[in-house]
Amino acid sequence: MPPPPEGVCAAQVQVLRGGQARGAQDWLAEERPVALVFNGISHAVMLASPCDLEDFALGFALSEGLLAQADELYGIEQRETEGGIELLLQVSSACEWRLRERRRSLAGRTGCGLCGSESLAQLTQMRETLAPLPAVNVPAEALGRAQQALRSWQTLQRLTGATHAAAWCGLQGEVRLVREDIGRHNALDKLLGAMRRAGVATGDGFVCITSRASFEMVQKSARLGVAVLAAVSAPTALAVDTARACGQLLAGFVRGDGAAPDLVVYTHAERLR
Repeated sequence: MPPPPEGVCAAQVQVLRGGQARGAQDWLAEERPVALVFNGISHAVMLASPCDLEDFALGFALSEGLLAQADELYGIEQRETEGGIELLLQVSSACEWRLRERRRSLAGRTGCGLCGSESLAQLTQMRETLAPLPAVNVPAEALGRAQQALRSWQTLQRLTGATHAAAWCGLQGEVRLVREDIGRHNALDKLLGAMRRAGVATGDGFVCITSRASFEMVQKSARLGVAVLAAVSAPTALAVDTARACGQLLAGFVRGDGAAPDLVVYTHAERLR
């Protein structure tokens, strides 16, 4: 068999079908601890797919507000360790200052959002600092076309059945850029980093995700200027409130094809043509 893509490993398994067992080779999505270290300061350890990690580092730093601009990141060194992977980011002094301020009132992050004694104040601050987004009009057919096309781009998902994807799509639903990861937040961060590295103009398209749209998915994408977010599953109430406040068109339950898509529009439906 050809070697698997990065982020996938082989495993010998027992398959039971109709009461009959047989040995087989299967593909598993790799899950590695990835430490993000800024100027020697350890900030976070995430469980992630070990691919497109430079995109991940840049996207995470931007979507978390640690980098104000991509040019505040001077370089990234990836180092394998016994416990996982370290991403060593060399950043500006301004970024380092933001990181130190954040650590003084750090609210721990989880897969579902925020926790810790400072969470309510930090959440309010996060929402209030999101800049208003420009109005981007998009055809309903484009959202369905993008979700349908995205399946063929999900290499890791086809092999393992265990990953999420985030895609940057043109206003007619053409998929232009995709990143995958075991975590939905990580997949989005990877995509946002790749978009910024490629110099993508966020007014020319929308982001499509293969997950629910949580507050963090709205916040991360809005912080980088994404005006339209289309999810295959539902949003949360806080995500809807945040999208409405910052001017993001938020759609969920996107299904079907480009001719007759099914979807639910939660905010700024007047922009869906």
